[in-house]
Amino acid sequence: MRLVGRITEWNDARGFGFVVPNGGGERAFLHIKAFDGRGVRPFEGALVSYALRFDERRRPQATEVRFVRASRPSSRPSYLPWRSLVGLVALAVVAGGAWTGRLPAVLAVAYGAASALAFVMYGIDKWAARTDRWRTAEQTLHLVGLLGGWPGALLAQDVFRHKSRKAEFQVVFWILVVVNLVLAAWAVATGHLPAIGRLLR
Repeated sequence: MRLVGRITEWNDARGFGFVVPNGGGERAFLHIKAFDGRGVRPFEGALVSYALRFDERRRPQATEVRFVRASRPSSRPSYLPWRSLVGLVALAVVAGGAWTGRLPAVLAVAYGAASALAFVMYGIDKWAARTDRWRTAEQTLHLVGLLGGWPGALLAQDVFRHKSRKAEFQVVFWILVVVNLVLAAWAVATGHLPAIGRLLR
């Protein structure tokens, strides 16, 4: 039996949610792996068609799920990628400051390396969320951001659409961005960064 309904709940980080048939009825469990094709991420309110099956405990599950074309969002992002802009500007400012001698070179190296690491970690965690693999702890992602990887994390949040809509995560993330900037400003003002750079040579 094939039905048409709307996704009423969706947890993008964990890759599952629920769909309710049009006209009313019992909601069915919906997993990311049930979709035919992975071109578009599911979202709350999306109109989908699906085959109804029941598991061994007679709980309804949606399988062979397809987006109804009218509800499919544009393949081109309609949002302003402001996170990417902020991340790129931050990296450009640090690199430019190091190039002109206004900032220690070790600061640019630290931000660049930590940002690259953060970008890769977000990408791996997004892949793990889609495939039900072992996830990276949010504390680990926050730690990399605190250590200077937040510009790369901002890029990854836009590119992978990961952690960008989770309010609790974003609150902690931006608090740590401010802490990082304060610590970096203090280290530059007190001359600690050049000393650290000499130790690393």
